[in-house]
Amino acid sequence: MLQFQDIIIDWYDKNKRNLPWRNTNNPYFIWLSEIILQQTRVDQGLPYFEKFVNHYPSVYELAIADEQEILNDWQGLGYYSRARNLHKTAKEVVDIYKGVFPSTYIELLKLTGIGPYTAAAIASFAFDEAKAVVDGNVYRVLSRVFDIEEAIDSTQGKKTFESLANELIDKNNSAIYNQAIMEFGALQCVPVNPSCIICPLQFQCLAYKNKTITQRPLKSKKTKVTPRYFVYVVELSSNQTIRIEKRKEKGIWQHLYQFPLLEFMSIEEKQSYLASLKYKFISKEYKHILSHQHLFAHFAVVEPTIKIPEDQLEIALSELSNFPIPRLIDKFWEEHSGLVEGL
Repeated sequence: MLQFQDIIIDWYDKNKRNLPWRNTNNPYFIWLSEIILQQTRVDQGLPYFEKFVNHYPSVYELAIADEQEILNDWQGLGYYSRARNLHKTAKEVVDIYKGVFPSTYIELLKLTGIGPYTAAAIASFAFDEAKAVVDGNVYRVLSRVFDIEEAIDSTQGKKTFESLANELIDKNNSAIYNQAIMEFGALQCVPVNPSCIICPLQFQCLAYKNKTITQRPLKSKKTKVTPRYFVYVVELSSNQTIRIEKRKEKGIWQHLYQFPLLEFMSIEEKQSYLASLKYKFISKEYKHILSHQHLFAHFAVVEPTIKIPEDQLEIALSELSNFPIPRLIDKFWEEHSGLVEGL
């Protein structure tokens, strides 16, 4: 166990990336980084972290901010429930804890949007609590080094890995050890084609010995993916205005804005509608991949209807950037805003 800890920490000292949230024990900054980096690569998340630190330098500024402002700043990161929970958590810290983050794993778990992983990260990195952080990188390292056949997405498997991770943690140096094993998984023990030949844990790694590297970690459940077929109707007026609506239903992109949307049950139904539509322009199909949904979207630029529905807004084309919109729509606008403006 001590050898494992020493090897991981020694590797980390030589190979770690210089990231701003590693140079602080401020729980607010650590919490921000952990929420931003969920489902997000470090290189993508870094500019968002810097933006949020600049716009909301403390939990107080974040708590009193308008939700639409936060969603605007979050735009492009996806999984917008994280941004909404970020706002709720900030309000709880200010209202219940007077702006001071709880200092223990157990207390942190009581906050909205903070699960076992994030609570362990804050408790360890900010308050030196000897609590193991178990993310996807840690699952991968442990499953390979100890050649564990239990599925990481099973109830028993999660218990097994959490127990093992807490046995292995360096209780006198928990923050550095947790950072080290996470970084080791991110840079060295990567999901595909890891460089086992130069790995410092090669001689301890049972999966390397047993030739089961590609089979670890094991997952038991396959994610069911639902296809969805969208047509966004871009109603363009002669005075260069368009109509948008706010997504109110729960689910993807709640509280973000979009062009009026029609959703179809099948690709055939969607194609039939597009064939019957009188339009100025129809875009190519945009495919947007989410963990449980694959979205297939077209954008149709049309003449506006005379009456504006109560749940829609009419705005100038130049104002669209003032509203938080899904990345799917943002991508269309990046590619075709000039064309739309010229119609």
